[in-house]
Amino acid sequence: MTVNELIMSAGPHIHSDADGRRIMLDVILALLPASIAAVVLFGLQALWIILTCVLCAVVSEFLFNLIARRKQTVGDLSAVVTGLLLALNLSTNVPLWQCAVGAVFAIVLVKCAFGGMGHNFANPAITARVFMLMAFTSTVAGGAIPAAVDAVSSATPLDLIGVEGAELPSLMDMLLGLRGGAIGETCILALLLGFVYLLVRRVIHWQTPVIFVGTVFVCYLIATGSVSVALYEVLAGGLVLGAVFMATDYTTTPITAEGRMLFALGCGLITFVIRRFGSYPEGVSYSILCMNILAPWLEKWTRRKPLGGV
Repeated sequence: MTVNELIMSAGPHIHSDADGRRIMLDVILALLPASIAAVVLFGLQALWIILTCVLCAVVSEFLFNLIARRKQTVGDLSAVVTGLLLALNLSTNVPLWQCAVGAVFAIVLVKCAFGGMGHNFANPAITARVFMLMAFTSTVAGGAIPAAVDAVSSATPLDLIGVEGAELPSLMDMLLGLRGGAIGETCILALLLGFVYLLVRRVIHWQTPVIFVGTVFVCYLIATGSVSVALYEVLAGGLVLGAVFMATDYTTTPITAEGRMLFALGCGLITFVIRRFGSYPEGVSYSILCMNILAPWLEKWTRRKPLGGV
């Protein structure tokens, strides 16, 4: 066999019966409960946001490959996953044209420009959301209230935690999604169903989500001395969505077990610092993006040396 006959591709490789397309399909199936809950809670506008983000992501990848004369990769379903994750991180306050801009940014500038799936340095959906937060702050920041909730204020639980006299939703309402936020982050039960599915299918490891969420819980428990506040901080915002579906991304996280644990710990600490001491109530997107940048170093520091290696 000559060098030209060698097959070069992104993982997974040997010792696995899973290819990239099957993994992406599993992630889509795991996101279905959250997607259905989003439409039930927020109405048809949530469906339009999901369809807009997914369609624009797929079309962007198709056109980029066509113009760049690359092999078409839309069949691997990674663009669908990126569009779906971006949509679930947005609220119904975001106009559809801004959703389209975010999806194009995620695919063209974060994914395809770096070589496609397996080569991007950061999670495309997370990076696009951070870009949208800076470009369209008034619409992307904060969240919307589900149609089924009779609320006078549009404030999210993250905005209300710690505010004297504020009436927070019950913990059961937090689990069911009867509170304000992005369309895919509110129903924790739906996200947990997806988490269990991914574990059963062995698509992700449990350590990253558990350490990420657990770090935030412990930090708030130490800082406030209140189990109730710590629970609300865990259930509020996009912590569970980010921990389960974006902090576990194969490409942008370390491949070593120790590296993944440090990655999750860093995400949790940064999220706590931003929420507790920053002017922005949410910190999940920024924490994952920061740790994406540090992932190669974490992987290098935790890499095991072969027996007899220098």
